Amino acid sequence: MTSISPPSRTALLAGATGLVGRALLPLLLRSHASVDVLVRRAAPELGGEPRLRLHVVDFTKLPAAFPAVDDVFIALGTTIAVAGSQAAFRAVDFDAAVDTARAARAAGATRLAVISALGADAGSRVFYNQVKGEMERAVAALGFDSVTLARPSLLVGDRAALGQPVRSGEVWATRLTRPLSWLVPRSVRPIAAADVAAALVGATARGRPGLHVLSSADMQGAGG
Repeated sequence: MTSISPPSRTALLAGATGLVGRALLPLLLRSHASVDVLVRRAAPELGGEPRLRLHVVDFTKLPAAFPAVDDVFIALGTTIAVAGSQAAFRAVDFDAAVDTARAARAAGATRLAVISALGADAGSRVFYNQVKGEMERAVAALGFDSVTLARPSLLVGDRAALGQPVRSGEVWATRLTRPLSWLVPRSVRPIAAADVAAALVGATARGRPGLHVLSSADMQGAGG
């Protein structure tokens, strides 16, 4: 009988209370020996697992003693409407994401996985897409052995159950496309958060050197 070796790599997750972050956490607990989770405020609902360590941090001033892990997963993100301004949005989707990746790399992490967005492009005239593209470019230059960027379309999931503001664009897109989903191109079809999480964990586990981009079409159905 062939024995299965227990996971040996360790992971860090930033953004565990979000839609994709919540889907990532159980997958990481299965695929990694331990998981360090960075949160902005106490999140007792995430506790209870001995291999999970919660760290309440200020993302504008990350601790000098950063958790030393192998793999980093960043699922930080908001919208301009929720953040309240372009500057506040950028502080989360660029500054917090890049600062977390930089601190993890300095602490010895070698693989990075980041949730970006469909249309990310540093040269875009659309502010949201521009910031996402600038974030991608910044994290890709930090010196990780392997970087995986996920660019999902509109996410499908129960934000209300997680205590998050419901995003009307996601709700309407899902209602409009669900009856005719087979007619909507996979590249722009709304995608389940679980599919994004599964695709990202799988791609990171393969550990291919260099930069890799997962399109929304690539990730459709990965979770099921």
